[in-house]
Amino acid sequence: METLGGAEFAPDTTYLNTSTCGLLPRRTVAAVTALAEELAAGRPGGAGDFSEVTAARQSFARLTGVDEERVAVGGSVSVHVGLIASSLPTGAEVLFPEGEYASVITPFLVRGDLKLRYAPLDELADAVRPGTALVAFSSVQSADGRIADLPAVRAAAAAHGARTLVDASQSAGWLPLDAGAWDFTVTGGFKFLLCPRGASFLTVTEEAQQTLVPIHAGTFAAEVLWGTTYGPIEELAHSARRFDEPTAFLSYHGARQSLALLEETGIDAVHAHNTALARGFRAGLSELGHEPVPGESGIVAVPGLGHRVPELARAGITLAERAGNLRAAFHLYNSAAEVDWVLDVLSG
Repeated sequence: METLGGAEFAPDTTYLNTSTCGLLPRRTVAAVTALAEELAAGRPGGAGDFSEVTAARQSFARLTGVDEERVAVGGSVSVHVGLIASSLPTGAEVLFPEGEYASVITPFLVRGDLKLRYAPLDELADAVRPGTALVAFSSVQSADGRIADLPAVRAAAAAHGARTLVDASQSAGWLPLDAGAWDFTVTGGFKFLLCPRGASFLTVTEEAQQTLVPIHAGTFAAEVLWGTTYGPIEELAHSARRFDEPTAFLSYHGARQSLALLEETGIDAVHAHNTALARGFRAGLSELGHEPVPGESGIVAVPGLGHRVPELARAGITLAERAGNLRAAFHLYNSAAEVDWVLDVLSG
């Protein structure tokens, strides 16, 4: 199986670490470089073009099946989550999977006046109960690549009147995502979306938008851009744009290009590619006597094998150690030959 990325990627190693940080396509590097050079020369138009931000917003909306009016942009998942955490009433119960990524939990924890509860990932739907205000979880777990039972959690939350928050940072870009099925989604763009770090996305249903206060609203949060440069903004954007963080233009000039590449390739094609490679890797690991975490995820974790990351690095293979696991994350720039190479090194 060949790569899907073509000439857009030229890694120096066998790169299987997209769960930590995705590779930048050549077109993205070119866009960031062009803006940086303009800024060094004295760009007359300021720090960047908001049209590039709009294009990235629209592209993310298409990739995740929502209207662009539901998409806010920012710089990090934790800031998006903090915005949501600030909206909850004192004493509200938030349910998480055990071992959830810290950025999903901590903004709620630091409030100090919320009730946080945890359940095993495979029992998350059953743990939703009357009085649960919000279920917050990653669609794909960072530590081991497990995919949450999304339909079951969605149904349980609806049955008990709980809102839902999905962190799609480990899935958007390879696992088809219906963002409109959730009250909130948050996505770091620098992993499978292949964006420069500093691009992240928040989706909010129209109903849920009424519960959020745009606490970091700035110039770009106005309904009419540049309509209120000085003094208070009298009319905030009617869309989720009022929840935008101030824009990191270098990141978004690049993000537009990265997201366009994913649209051109197609998420269904990337999903089929990534999961086929992961399936072959799991099969090979089993033949070597290892027991990878089962499932159909494009991220493969092998418990107890994390200590071999330095050895693999010496062989020119980039993976990660997470919670004791050896974690391999496959994406469109990987190939079946790379799977064979990793297995060969692990067999030695």
